[in-house]
Amino acid sequence: MDRIILHCDCNSFFASVEMLSRPELRNVPMAVTGDPENRHGIILAKNELAKKYNVQTAETIWQAKSKCPGLVCVRAHHDAYEAMSKRVNAIYLDYTDLVEPFGIDESFLDVSQTIHLFGKSASQLADDIRARVRTELGITISVGVSFCKVFAKLGSDFKKPDATTVFDRASMQTVIYKLPVSDMLYAGRKTTEMLGRWGIRTIGELAAADRRWIAEKFGEAGDTLWQFANGLDNDPVRSFYEKRTVKSVGNGMTFRRDISGEEEIRAGVSSLCDEICGRMRAIGKKGQVVQVSVKDPNFKVRQRQQTLKTPTWLQKDLIDACMELLHTHFRLSDPIRTLTVTVSALCDPDESSEQLSIFDDAAASRTDARQEDLEKTIETIRQRHGRASIYQGLYDKSDIGVSTIKKGGRKNSAAENGKERGE
Repeated sequence: MDRIILHCDCNSFFASVEMLSRPELRNVPMAVTGDPENRHGIILAKNELAKKYNVQTAETIWQAKSKCPGLVCVRAHHDAYEAMSKRVNAIYLDYTDLVEPFGIDESFLDVSQTIHLFGKSASQLADDIRARVRTELGITISVGVSFCKVFAKLGSDFKKPDATTVFDRASMQTVIYKLPVSDMLYAGRKTTEMLGRWGIRTIGELAAADRRWIAEKFGEAGDTLWQFANGLDNDPVRSFYEKRTVKSVGNGMTFRRDISGEEEIRAGVSSLCDEICGRMRAIGKKGQVVQVSVKDPNFKVRQRQQTLKTPTWLQKDLIDACMELLHTHFRLSDPIRTLTVTVSALCDPDESSEQLSIFDDAAASRTDARQEDLEKTIETIRQRHGRASIYQGLYDKSDIGVSTIKKGGRKNSAAENGKERGE
């Protein structure tokens, strides 16, 4: 018997939340944007009136306003979005504990084992959930209903806003197979472009293609999409209460102005690594693979990574690794718009110990121990007085979006120091 999977997607989520506190925004084309002063001037979400002007998510504010001169831009309030996300998922949990968030504004639900409790069909249950969210929270959702995650997601995207779409097996031939491959979950731009060069543009054309040929030409990604096109998606919906495995910890920053040179770049790297190490300690994980991603003023992105000798959560180790990558693979004189650091290959601290050779430098070991003590002390101070209370070993570069102080000193409030993070 087929599963009953729902994909619930909040419509224009950020914009919808903003319109709850400011009802006047419902009557004008509006968009939630990043902070233009910190060069995050892009569209994050827009309401239905803005969509009529073809305002697109991720385009710049000036591009959006060239289409819609009367566009009202509202700065994002992420705390409000997180709070609303929790309230939406709380409603979903009234129907099943198999609720798997897929981002802040969408979730998969598996109601296969609970639908009999409600005495309704799958589409009726989806309609009930939509009505509750609309009535109790004041926002709307679209729901896709199918026998697998991929087609449920396809359904929620098919008709918006505030709609239910059912894609059963009969729908594969009549509707799904006529849709473009790019509409499917995980269908990346490069893969779909390559498929198009071979005349495969619809989901039906991909489903009818030879699987072995697809795997040979397009690798694992192509084979996965072939399975999805044929409805061969058995990925389970995980319990909302299941502990998630963290595979990587990363942080990125878009600077107020392009940065370059050893000092400015090190300031940015130090700030990013400081937060990453704090999060790694919070989840009790060390990491061994460090990746640096650089975006230049023309939005070209380059990435490089290296594997450390031993896992670490020390800020100094991460900074050294990042700067080594940057020195080796980039020119520090070139301008940088955005810098991102990611640490992966995470493991428990007790798994990361290394048997030292008698020839190892004992002084280096003592230095690492002192650094560990220093960073633990800093974390203790932050737990008592807040994260902004103390920083170590950073430069004062508040004009680029990194506001820090000298090693071991105390720091005033973020507002007083003009600290702005591009997260």
